[in-house]
Amino acid sequence: MILAEVVRSGFVESVHHGSVLVQAADRSWVAGNVTDPIFPRSSSKPLQTVGMLRAGLKTAAGAELALISGSHWGEPLHVRMVRDMLANAGLGVDALRCPAALPLSEPDRDAWLRSGGGPEPVLMNCSGKHAGMLTTCVTNGWPVDSYLDPKHPLQVAIAETMVDLGGEPIAATGVDGCGAPVFAFSLTALARAFQRLVDAAPGTPERRVADEMRAHPRLVAGGGADDTVLMEAVPGLLAKGGAEGVVAVAIPGAGAVALKIEDGAMRARTPVLLSGLRRLGVDVPRMQEPVLGGGEPVGLVRSVW
Repeated sequence: MILAEVVRSGFVESVHHGSVLVQAADRSWVAGNVTDPIFPRSSSKPLQTVGMLRAGLKTAAGAELALISGSHWGEPLHVRMVRDMLANAGLGVDALRCPAALPLSEPDRDAWLRSGGGPEPVLMNCSGKHAGMLTTCVTNGWPVDSYLDPKHPLQVAIAETMVDLGGEPIAATGVDGCGAPVFAFSLTALARAFQRLVDAAPGTPERRVADEMRAHPRLVAGGGADDTVLMEAVPGLLAKGGAEGVVAVAIPGAGAVALKIEDGAMRARTPVLLSGLRRLGVDVPRMQEPVLGGGEPVGLVRSVW
């Protein structure tokens, strides 16, 4: 189903297909296929963190749960926290098995390159999650070299948690961009899992993850990132985007939204998400990505669902 279109100079230049579920307490809105499995990609991270907590993860500060659950932009605070988490576990950055990368934050990437730095695993946007995984392994006395193996006790515990939170079996296991296992289930399961996080009792692993992410949205992504902006603007909202056009949000007392843009276009994701949130009666911020021509706005990406 067509969810969004790109308009340039008043002309519809292209369209984006996809699927979306908006689930309120008393009704739902559906477009496309929300029951077949997808890879939620980084939208899985909050659920993976719950799995780590259930397996015994201990953090020096609650804010670390936000970083573990996020896709950080490589800002200095993000990198310092990853290093500190590893050091507290008796490990160095060489224990990370995520690929080397540069910061997603353009100013910090430029500053890093000017200083003579290059790609490093600790700068990769998933290094917080990997540091959390390694810390969980150390706590349990599990091997750290093989922590990304789907058969490792850590990944088995995470998979079991995702099945519990989503309420349906894992359809497939793949390898995410960071090298960690990624588990496939439906948009319906993804929305259900996010709703469970925000509706959980205080102090539970689910609620701890939701509360820390909402309290520290800058650690979930970075300055100006969609997840960060949404959580800063809408009280109680929990958001986590993923690669290939995936995003999930939930708000206690309102409902949840989960969507996937079929062609993986990230630019179509936020307009469709905002359209879904409006259906839940949420007052959303203005987050419209312009289409540029000659460096000036000449159009927009808009939801047509």
